[in-house]
Amino acid sequence: MESLYSFNQSAYPFELFSLSHMSMILVTIILLVLLYFLRDRATRKTKTYIKYTLIAALIGGEVFFHGWYLANNRWDIIYNLPLQLSSISIYLCTFMLVTKNYRVFEISFFISMTSALIAIITPELFFGAPHLRFFQFFIVHIAIVLACFYMVWFEGYKATATSVIRAFLVLNFIVGCVFIINHLTGANYMFLSRKPNNATVIDLLGPYPWYILALEAIALSSFILLYLALFKRKTKRGD
Repeated sequence: MESLYSFNQSAYPFELFSLSHMSMILVTIILLVLLYFLRDRATRKTKTYIKYTLIAALIGGEVFFHGWYLANNRWDIIYNLPLQLSSISIYLCTFMLVTKNYRVFEISFFISMTSALIAIITPELFFGAPHLRFFQFFIVHIAIVLACFYMVWFEGYKATATSVIRAFLVLNFIVGCVFIINHLTGANYMFLSRKPNNATVIDLLGPYPWYILALEAIALSSFILLYLALFKRKTKRGD
């Protein structure tokens, strides 16, 4: 049992597109489809249950993550500050669900969901199933995606073309702040100092620092495509 929460990566190594990984991708799709079909059928009680389940998954996952590092005497400022996009997204999405803040929704829908989807498909993860870190990773990232769509399908929030611009500007502000922190601490948050250690789509984007510019272009393109696919024909805006 100890190996399920230890830092021994060799016990349960993660394999990209393995059966366990593909299962998590399938779970993401199934939950999204289920959430979509519940959008007009859920009672107020069901809606509240879904909302607080997502909040619990986000907060619980973050608490577990830091507790796991602390329990193994591995917590380090270089690795564990909440400065990865996934960590930032946890706080953004939790605040969004609790307050129903439209500005936070604009940012979260484009920044948080895009980064979470990429992380689900090509995760920087070293522990495979049934290690607890494996399940924590996917639970949190799936919850981020579901939280963003919850705001669209259950709360009726809509993004605008201005939302795309605002989200991209906020993303670059975050990148600038994290870049400075990386320089001061020697960290690699958001992979702004070097590429991830394991195989990801970033490997296809060229050497440092050019892959950062490529990621910027991909981010903006993803934001625009999401807007065109989901909101272009819908003019009603969230409160």
